[in-house]
This record gives sequence, structure tokens and C-alpha cells, in this order.
Amino acid sequence: MRDTSFSICKALAIICVVLSYAGGPSWLTSFVFQFHVPVFFICAGYFFKTKYADDEKTFIVRRIDSLYLPFLRWSIFFLLLHNLWFYTGVLNEQFGNAAGGVLHPYSWHDFSQRLWSIVFNMSGYDEFLCGAFWFFRALLLSSIGFLVGYKLSRRFIQHDDPKKIGWCIFFAAAFLSLWLILGGLKVTGVAQGGYRELLGITFMAIGFLYARYKDVFSLNWQVGVGSFAILVLLVLLCPSSMATRVNTSQAFVLPIAGTAGFFMLLSLSRAIDKYTTVLKRVLVYIGDRTLYIFAFHLLAFKVISILKVYHYNLPWNKIGGHPVVTDNAQTDMYFLLYLLAGIVLPLAWLAAYRYIMNRWGHGLGYARFLNIGWMTGAIRKLLSFSLFLLKSLVNGIIRTFQWVWQGIKSFFQGIKDVISASNPKDE
Repeated sequence: MRDTSFSICKALAIICVVLSYAGGPSWLTSFVFQFHVPVFFICAGYFFKTKYADDEKTFIVRRIDSLYLPFLRWSIFFLLLHNLWFYTGVLNEQFGNAAGGVLHPYSWHDFSQRLWSIVFNMSGYDEFLCGAFWFFRALLLSSIGFLVGYKLSRRFIQHDDPKKIGWCIFFAAAFLSLWLILGGLKVTGVAQGGYRELLGITFMAIGFLYARYKDVFSLNWQVGVGSFAILVLLVLLCPSSMATRVNTSQAFVLPIAGTAGFFMLLSLSRAIDKYTTVLKRVLVYIGDRTLYIFAFHLLAFKVISILKVYHYNLPWNKIGGHPVVTDNAQTDMYFLLYLLAGIVLPLAWLAAYRYIMNRWGHGLGYARFLNIGWMTGAIRKLLSFSLFLLKSLVNGIIRTFQWVWQGIKSFFQGIKDVISASNPKDE
């Protein structure tokens, strides 16, 4: 039987994601920011199968299908409608985020550049309505990076023990993440510098290791309560998040906070999973559809923004506030309505779309379109060529490491031979 506790865990995590942007109390948003996204990376590492180290094609194709293609079609959807939002006030040049930033209508050049960035760099998406889309790129690149790291670690340490390989990946990714932060560096070619992607590999390693030690380290309510206490302490001393700009202290604290958040949510999920209740069924349903909530919860917020604008008799353009209308946010309870809309409306849209396509679609849709013969062939050739380049890169890195390692061994062996040949006793 399927372990539905992880679906519940992901549901609780996505609820925390929506809550963090809903304009609630600052102490609450700071608390959930510490762990909500890291939980998804840890879950991805938990379910990583070692067989993919020898079947890269299957793994990469599945990740592209589940992350890149949804990102592509949803980003282009918002790109096509970007200028239309300005006619409705959903976006405007008067009100934007808390820092005063606003968006502007796109020219043909802007549209074209963003389209290229979306397709080839997984960037260029609408910064306001698609502000959470970095997650798709980060999880995709982290997954591929984890696969490459697994193969390199297995070759380098010359051992097939998943535990040792997992620790090797964890320390390597954590070291590179800190190096980027301390040195103010960026991974060239990766949007936003690649810090999130390296940190994602770190969290995947944590999930991978937990899957190997779960029989030794059992989760219970005491662990959940202890993890909650750690998160409370950390939010008071050094609040952190997977933001693009963090300081050294936050970089050290975030892996601890993310792991504590995962243990807290998974402990709660397993308690809920023991009983067949309406709550369990609802959370499992949400947890199996988290990507749709990631993609559309910020757009769903606009429905509540319209309601709030009418309620407080605010200027219509206030609905362009990102991510929510902040007027009276510290005294009213609108963040609960934002939370409800961010969860329910994307799922309602998904259910309605599937109903319409099943009843009247007659085979229309992305899946059918992508199964057209010439497009399937083109995609397969593109994927085969990409896998060929990836394998060539990995083999080149491995051979370079082996060459350097053999050079070091030969160097020290030469020194040893010289010392042995110069032994006074032999003379």
C-alpha cells in the first residue's frame, strides 16, 4: 500500500507555503519560511532510487516531464496574458510589492527575451504572479545535480554503500553552498546564482540519508515536539529562508531548520495518517497536487484582493499589490481568506479543467498535442542528445578526477621511492 503520510506531509508544507505569502502576522510567516520549501527537497531525496544511477535517461526524462514541461506551459501562459493583466488592474504601474517595485507592460523585445529565458534558462517568468516558479528550476537542477553527485561519489570513493555516498553528497553540497555565500559568488548560467540549487542538493541528501537511517531513528510525537521547539528557538535567534540573499549565519542555520521542519511535519502527518478521516482524505488530495498550488496560488490571491478592495473602499488598482493588499493587514484576518483561496481555487480550476476536457475536450490538450508523431520524435532526439552531452560531461569529470588522483599518487610514490633509495643504512 502507498505510504500516504508523505502526501499529507507535502500538503502541510504547501499550506505553509501559501500561508507565508498570505500577509499574516510577521512571527507566523517567519516561522514557516524556515522550512516550508526545504521539506519538498527532503521528500525528493527520500524517494530517490539508487537504480537511477545506472538508468539516467529514465530519471531525467521523468523529472523533465514532471517539472520542466509544467513550468514551460504555465510560464508561457502567464507571459501571453501579462499585458492583459494591466487592463484589468491585476498588475499595474502604481502598486506593487512592499519594496515599491512595480511591473510594466512588455514590448515585443521584452516578450521575446522572456520567452527565450523561459525556454532555455527557466527564468524570465512574471516576477509577481509567478514568483514561486523558481522552485521548478531549483528542484529540477537539484535532482540532476544529485544524480551526478551520486555517480561521482560512487566512482571517487569506490564504494557502493548508499549511506557513505549520501554523506559524501551532503558535505560536498553544503561546502559549495557556503563557499558561494561567503565569497559572494554565482553559478554562471543559472538564474539567481545557483545558491538555491546547491542548497536543494543538500536537502535532498538529508532526505536520502533519512531513508537509510529511518529504521534506527524512529519518528514519534516527542521528536515532533522537539523539532517544533528548535524551530521556535531558531526563529527567535536567527530566522532564515531559501531566499536568494542570505548571510553566513542563515546559511548555517537553514539546513537545521529545514530538517527540523521536515521531522515536525512528518511526525504530525503520521499521526493523521493512522486514522481514516475526512481531514486525511483532504490532505492526501492536496498533497498529490501541490505543483498546481505552487503555480496558481498567487493568482488566486487576486480574488480576495478584489474582495478586500471593495470591503475597505480602496482604489481599484490596489489589487495589484504583491502578493496581497497590505492595508489593515495587521488588524484584520484577511490572511485566512487568502490562505483558503490559495489552496482551494487552484484545485477547483484543475478539477473543472479535467471535467471539461474529459467531457467535451475530444482529445484536445497538451498531452495529446505532445503525442503528435513529429513532435514526439523531435523531443526524443533532443532528450537523447542532451543525455549524450550530460554523459560526456560526467565521464570527462570522472576521468579528470581519476587523472588528478593518479598524478597525486604517483607524486607521493616518487617521493617515497627517492627517500627509500637514499636510505643511509643501505649505503
